[in-house]
Amino acid sequence: MKFGFIAHPTSILLKRYVKMLDLFERTSSDFIDGYDRELWSKKNTVSFMNFEKITSATGAQCEGVVKYMPLTAEEMLGHSKETLARIKQGVDELIEQGTEIVGLGGFTSIVGKRGIEVAQHSSTPVTSGNSLTTFAAYKALDQIFEWLEVTPKSQTICILGYPGSISLALSHLLLRRGFNLCLVHRTESTPAEQLLTHLPNKYHSQVTLSADIKACYEKYKIFAGATSAGGIVDPELLQPGSIFLDIALPRDVAGEFRPKRQDILILDGGTVTASSEVKLGGESLNFAIKQQINGCLAETMVLALENRKETFSIGRHLEPDKVIEIGELAQKHGFYSYPFSSYGERIEKDQILSFKRYFDQEKQQTNSQLDFIDSVISENSSAEDTFNRHRDYINPLMVDFLKMQRCDRVFIKGQGTQLFDEQNNSYLDMVAGFGCLNLGHSPKEVIEPVMKYLQDQKTNFVQYVSIAQETAKLAEVLSHISPGKLQRTFFSNSGTEAVEAAIKIAKAATGNAKIVYLENSYHGKTLGALSITGREKHRKDFEPLLEHCIAVPFGDITALKKVLTEQDVGAFILEPIQGEGGVIVPPDGYLTDVQTLCHQTNTLLMVDEIQTGLGRTGRLFACEWEDIKPDVLMLSKSLSGGIMPIGATLCTTEIWEKAYGSSDKFLLHTSTFGGGNLASVAALSALRSLISQDLSRKSLELGHYFKQELEKITEKYDFIDEIRGKGLMLGIQFSNSFENAVEACVREFGTRLPGDWFTLYKFLPDEVKQHLSLAMTRMESALSEMFCMKFVTKLGQDHNILTFVTANSSTVIRVQPPLVISKAEVDRFVSAFAEVCQEMSTFNN
Repeated sequence: MKFGFIAHPTSILLKRYVKMLDLFERTSSDFIDGYDRELWSKKNTVSFMNFEKITSATGAQCEGVVKYMPLTAEEMLGHSKETLARIKQGVDELIEQGTEIVGLGGFTSIVGKRGIEVAQHSSTPVTSGNSLTTFAAYKALDQIFEWLEVTPKSQTICILGYPGSISLALSHLLLRRGFNLCLVHRTESTPAEQLLTHLPNKYHSQVTLSADIKACYEKYKIFAGATSAGGIVDPELLQPGSIFLDIALPRDVAGEFRPKRQDILILDGGTVTASSEVKLGGESLNFAIKQQINGCLAETMVLALENRKETFSIGRHLEPDKVIEIGELAQKHGFYSYPFSSYGERIEKDQILSFKRYFDQEKQQTNSQLDFIDSVISENSSAEDTFNRHRDYINPLMVDFLKMQRCDRVFIKGQGTQLFDEQNNSYLDMVAGFGCLNLGHSPKEVIEPVMKYLQDQKTNFVQYVSIAQETAKLAEVLSHISPGKLQRTFFSNSGTEAVEAAIKIAKAATGNAKIVYLENSYHGKTLGALSITGREKHRKDFEPLLEHCIAVPFGDITALKKVLTEQDVGAFILEPIQGEGGVIVPPDGYLTDVQTLCHQTNTLLMVDEIQTGLGRTGRLFACEWEDIKPDVLMLSKSLSGGIMPIGATLCTTEIWEKAYGSSDKFLLHTSTFGGGNLASVAALSALRSLISQDLSRKSLELGHYFKQELEKITEKYDFIDEIRGKGLMLGIQFSNSFENAVEACVREFGTRLPGDWFTLYKFLPDEVKQHLSLAMTRMESALSEMFCMKFVTKLGQDHNILTFVTANSSTVIRVQPPLVISKAEVDRFVSAFAEVCQEMSTFNN
């Protein structure tokens, strides 16, 4: 059976979209068949989509065509008689094309006494589709009620658009369920008795009538709207926790775009999504228009699949039983109201669940901040709760990113190299806090001294009224184990703070603001550290940064020599191995040459060992590989064994004296929490454990074996370029090229599509072509990054092994496990990685 459907753009933006499609369609025909006056003449309706063959989940089949009436709702209302004539003409045109049932969407079903005049005119059955639209909204609300544990007694639902056909039918269904409703209408002069005549007497006690939408904002949290007027609800006035199911188009919530508020949820209602069992014809690469199908269109499809040539949904009164009937038929054929969307963007279950707290009666009844805090602390949070809190109060895009990459886990316990989720599933951690956990998770040799220190009620923060005893000990130990003559230490809370301290001490000691740094480096994201971080992506949104910071290529001693000899520079900063840059190891002898050059030009040599230090590369400090003796050294990450934040900036006595060695200067750089005793106890214990276990040697030996085993695997696969690094600081460089893939795709389509699309491209403005070229190049780069991230996903999902990419390069997987990792665990990773390589090896470069 063949159906036809007449839709219309519900906003000026969609009208322009339809206009664009029409222009492309006519241009394509012009390319194929040549110019024709009729082709470029006024049309009553414009083509949108042909469904050559639809197959439902039951195997039933139909076909159909969708046309657009190029008028907005406002234009239809302004010229109702003319519009009615055009709709009738559109129906006739569809019948001429062989359609056996015609569906009307949006205002095309309202014009003419809610479609009655169109149905009377047509020689084939006509439906508005409003029954399935109503059912989709009803099922959406039903699902929301279930997830939020909303019961009829707990919430009154506010329905806008009463007594319109959709709102009226939805009200019937909700009243049957026992819900109390506030029915919002626009006819203030109409007596309540007359408005209630649309509902059976037995439901009147469950109903409140209102003509004032603003009065409803403070009273209710769950809304459903189908007014056909559009734009009557101000989202800024909704109370926190409000959920608005916007059923009909135009939208009842004002504004073309999704509100920025995070504490309200506007859901697209009245739509259905086809399951994977439904085939809409012409599908390729899993691309098909299956999600958020307009309920009116879907009802027309379902009737065609059922071979029912009948006028189903016309007029104001939609029989509730028929609403349920068409809804159940739709579900039988594979059309469902879930998943949800908001302004076309998909909304997952956990985002709905995050609103449950607004409906939690216990929390609503708390009468003090203390009660609220206690309720949050005592809550037995699930992983979903944690992600919802992060989404609402920290960073929603981080949640979306982790979910997209299938990395959305919450770990509740860590031990050694293993992390455990709430189901007690264990994961091998090959990230280790990006170098923070050299001793592994929960190292007893650090935790026990820290707990004893706290239990003994020892002092922690005693700055300016005392000297921190444990911190003084830590400073002495660091001076003893560090390379060169580093005798003074400034303590802070993180790596980027350690870098900030280094920048300040260099400027203060030399009186020279110029600092040379390396391209592709990473030193942190505070403003000063960012000024000497060599990745534009991290920097560009915060410019202007510190002045007088000069970048040179990593590993290029000639470029460095040119800058240091031709300019008056105060300091040079480098990482012995660029960790976040993609685990880039410098050429042999480079560090030695750098040190010589710095001595010759009287430039301070500042070495960032925040990630490379404390045994990670097979030496206690990575700069010891070439016997480098820095003037300034930065540490953090694993300095406390990952138990608590700490950073340290070491320098020589001479430099400290120049910078801060006077009564006016000795307090120029301080930190409230830096240099606390507790962090120092942790650091002293961590250093002792690191050295007593000789983890530097273990890292060297096991890292050498690890790297060799990975290289054996990757010899077979040309999408892996290199295994880099030293010790247990390894990086897997992917090189799966998609260069010119997008251009090839465009050319393939341009060749296969009828007509001469290449000529059209030639005459696009140069700026447009430049932007398209840039977009294609960036897309190809993103495809390479996507391929690499799938290894991260598969290792986590299929093998319970955690990895991640480096900050500066999304085509490098970092492998930085705790240094306490066993050979068996290394072999486990190697085996899993080999399996993933094999599974991902469909294509060679």
